[in-house]
Amino acid sequence: MVKKKACVFISGAGTNLKAIINSSRSYNFPINVSLVISNNKNAKGLILAKKFAIPFKVFNSKEYFFEKKILKEIKDKKISLICLAGYMKILSKNFIKNFKGKIVNIHPSLLPKYKGIDTFKRMLKNKEINAGSTVHYVNEKLDSGKVILKKSISIEKTDNEITLKKKVQSIEYLIFSEAIRKIYLKN
Repeated sequence: MVKKKACVFISGAGTNLKAIINSSRSYNFPINVSLVISNNKNAKGLILAKKFAIPFKVFNSKEYFFEKKILKEIKDKKISLICLAGYMKILSKNFIKNFKGKIVNIHPSLLPKYKGIDTFKRMLKNKEINAGSTVHYVNEKLDSGKVILKKSISIEKTDNEITLKKKVQSIEYLIFSEAIRKIYLKN
């Protein structure tokens, strides 16, 4: 199997990055993580990139041309898929247009509910009975692209933001890789 080259964008711990790397080590997984991009030089996920000898770049998102530099890096490395895995920066319309249909994001809610940030806090405040995670294509509107895969879990009365986040993350680690398989199985 000839694997496609993927780039994972991170801002923090890189737990979803780790799950994708682990999946990519399987012979029949359709991608290889060939590049990691971060907007945070202190992102713990960069340690994973080093550990697995994956090239990585850190770009200052306050710099005017940072997206142009990222696009050049991605094109130079012949990246076929961008995975946003805890990347806490909204991509510009121009960036999305340049890689349209090849950017996927994982979001910690059952979209279209709870777009944006503070999802767990808002779910608990609204006394939701289900939470979950959604993998979707990125378009110009925040957390509004076509859904690839989503999975739900029950919210228990004893859950708080921390326990709910852990439960949702545990399914994220599974469905992100499952969604990547789904993308390439249909093509």
